[in-house]
Amino acid sequence: MSEAKVVVCGLRREDVADSQTAGTPLPANVEAAARPLVFVPDDISGPLHSEGVTLGVDARNPAAAAIAFAFDSARIRGSRLHVVHAWSLPASAAELPFAIPEEDRAAWEDQEVQQLADALQPWCEKHPEIPVLQDVVLFAPAQALLHCSAGAALVVVGRRPGAEWRHILRSLLREATCPVAVVPS
Repeated sequence: MSEAKVVVCGLRREDVADSQTAGTPLPANVEAAARPLVFVPDDISGPLHSEGVTLGVDARNPAAAAIAFAFDSARIRGSRLHVVHAWSLPASAAELPFAIPEEDRAAWEDQEVQQLADALQPWCEKHPEIPVLQDVVLFAPAQALLHCSAGAALVVVGRRPGAEWRHILRSLLREATCPVAVVPS
């Protein structure tokens, strides 16, 4: 028997530790899996959404495996790929004595938009048949993904080490309205 390329897991929301509780475990198979895991929540009501695939990506350090999985998922579904890059204001913005000048905020956002475009360019050239919506949002990553995936058929994230990534994944597994794919880097 050949090895599975994707593992699909049922997800009971109550089994996912509270996203606000530090140090609580994720489902046991998440951090050890060598293949993408797709978690399907047990409380999806009605038909699955059909507005495409949402990919969470860090434009500064894009996870190639997650991007490839998301493009393949959108191709298989014949749907759009919505790529979400969350960003925050630089630390220097907190030092400003007054409100942040709009020109500065716009320049920082333009830089984020360009980083995302640069990260996705080779993928878009390789898959010109897939419509891609690039979305740069000034939210925390978990909030950005939950907001932007509200009508999605699938959310894709790359697996990363660290507490911030675990927080993002816990939030997605507890609150996403569609299946969540976790792709090892």
